[in-house]
Amino acid sequence: MKKAQVLESNGEGFAAPERERRQRVQSASTAMVVLKGLAAIGGRASLTALASHIGESPAKVHRYLVSLMEESLVAQEPGTQQYVLGTECLAIGLAAMRLSDPIRFAEPSLVRLRESLEVTCFIAVMGNRGPTIVRFEEPGLPVTVNVRAGSVMSLLWSATGRLFLGLLDETRVRALAEEELRHSPAELLAQLDPDDPIGRLRRDVRAVQCATVKDTNLKGISAVAAPLFDFNGRLCATLTALGATGGFDSSIDGLIATAVRQEAQVISARLGYIAGTRVV
Repeated sequence: MKKAQVLESNGEGFAAPERERRQRVQSASTAMVVLKGLAAIGGRASLTALASHIGESPAKVHRYLVSLMEESLVAQEPGTQQYVLGTECLAIGLAAMRLSDPIRFAEPSLVRLRESLEVTCFIAVMGNRGPTIVRFEEPGLPVTVNVRAGSVMSLLWSATGRLFLGLLDETRVRALAEEELRHSPAELLAQLDPDDPIGRLRRDVRAVQCATVKDTNLKGISAVAAPLFDFNGRLCATLTALGATGGFDSSIDGLIATAVRQEAQVISARLGYIAGTRVV
């Protein structure tokens, strides 16, 4: 009998390398659980706290921490003996941050919204002159609107602008809104709170973390906008869907608003945003 046949009959040979491969994969997976667990509880923890968090024994977690320390993914503070994320984690994080582009990350969401809801949708960022469209998608039968990439949206009368006004606590944004308020026609001003028009808009947006308009910025056009937050919890862009008012549900809990908010959450997560860490 040949040697290979003997090994096979004994359950050895090719089986041993395969077992070793599976063990290595399992070890790598467990190491990632430990590393992600440390990050999830703030990047600093005692051995006991980390083991409790990921549901493993301290002895097992310690073995993996030693290996992670050898690769500079984890370090141990001499004074407290706590484990912290290491310099290699910092390098990985910085590399990921450099690739965090809301426009690029939003492209699949724009396509999904366009195809599933048949609405025009776009990404906008806050520019020097106001909210500016930077990426634009429209369905096969587009709604005729005079906005394209590069268009600057109203802070007061567009869903996009109201979202920036409500969630960006910046002096320049407030100044732009006040300037726009002074030059707005009476019929539009009548839609706002006469005593505190800007403050009321801001409070309304903050209450629901979303903005909707119906026939304000453009007659016959309704829109819904949701925020995109970066890893600092700061509003970096908005995701907006718009359509003809007659067939567009602009209610805050409607199908369109729900879909836009869900896609915005997906993009924010890719940008490194963790719910509950938003800068106010």
